[in-house]
Amino acid sequence: MANTSEYNESLRQRGDLTIWVSDDVARKWSSPRRNTRGGQARYTDLAIEFCLTLRVVFRLPLRQTQGFMRSIVKLMGLDLVVPDYSTLSRRGKGLKIAENRRTSDEPITLIVDSTGLKMHGGYDWCTEKHGEKKRRKSWRKLHIGFDPDTGEIVGSELTTEHVGDETTLPDLLANIDVEVSQFLADGAYDGQSVVDCLVDKFRPEIEIIVPPPKNAIHGANSQRNQHIDAIAEHGRMKWQAKAGYNQKSQIEAQIGRWKRVIGDGLQLRGFDTQTVEAQIASKALNRMTALGRATYERVF
Repeated sequence: MANTSEYNESLRQRGDLTIWVSDDVARKWSSPRRNTRGGQARYTDLAIEFCLTLRVVFRLPLRQTQGFMRSIVKLMGLDLVVPDYSTLSRRGKGLKIAENRRTSDEPITLIVDSTGLKMHGGYDWCTEKHGEKKRRKSWRKLHIGFDPDTGEIVGSELTTEHVGDETTLPDLLANIDVEVSQFLADGAYDGQSVVDCLVDKFRPEIEIIVPPPKNAIHGANSQRNQHIDAIAEHGRMKWQAKAGYNQKSQIEAQIGRWKRVIGDGLQLRGFDTQTVEAQIASKALNRMTALGRATYERVF
C-alpha cells in the first residue's frame, strides 16, 4: 500500500462524530413554516436523514438513535429538539434522500451486480419451544451500480427476492445521473433488452462487456458477436483479461464491504422504509470512501 498513514487516518475518521455532524446542522434542522392548510412538519427531511444515517452507520435501534442524537446535541451545545423514535419511523417511510453532486462530468465505467440482504424475522428457539411451523426465510435483493475509478456507489435499487437483475436494470439506471461509456456485468444481464435499455439511457456507442453463455450463437448485436468469437479463439480467461471483465471483482469487494460495515441484513421491516435504509447506507459508504481510499503500487 502506497498511502498507509493517510488510509489509516481515513479509517479513524469514519468513527469521528465531527465527520458526520456538520457545522450547519442547526440551520437546516427545523422545517420552515408552511403557508397552506394542513399539519406543520417540525423537522426537515435532512434532519430525519441525519438521524437515520447515524442509525445505519452505528447500527442502532430507533430508540437508541434518539438517545444518541440527544447526547450529540447536548455536547454541541445546540438548542434543538431531537425527533422521537416514532417520528423517525414514520418520516423514514418514503423519505427523499438528498443527493451529493459529482465534481466531474466525465463518462464512467459502470459495474452492476446484486446481492441478498436478510430481513428481520422470528427465532428458531421460539419455533422449537412452541411447535410452530417454521417460517420461510425472506430476503431483499440489493442491486448496485459501482464506479471503479472513484469507488462510489452511483446507484442502488432494493427489490424483493424474486425480481431478476435484467428486470431491475431500468429502475437502477434511472437513479444514475452521469454519462456511462462502459457497462460491465455478469451473464445474468446477457439479453437484448439490456442492450436496448443501455442505448436508450446513454449512447449507442456504449461498450457493453457481458460474458455470453457457453452455447451462445451470433445474433443482431455486433459487440456480443465479437465477444463470442474472441472466447472461441482465445478462451474465456484471456477474453476476460483483454476485455476488462476482471474489473467485476471490484464490485464484489464492494458488496463484501457493505456487509462488513453496514451488515448483511435490514433492520427495518416495511419495504418502503427498507428502501430508504438501503439508500442511506449507500450514501454513508460513499462518505467513507470520500475520506480516503487505499492506493497500491506494483512492486517488481
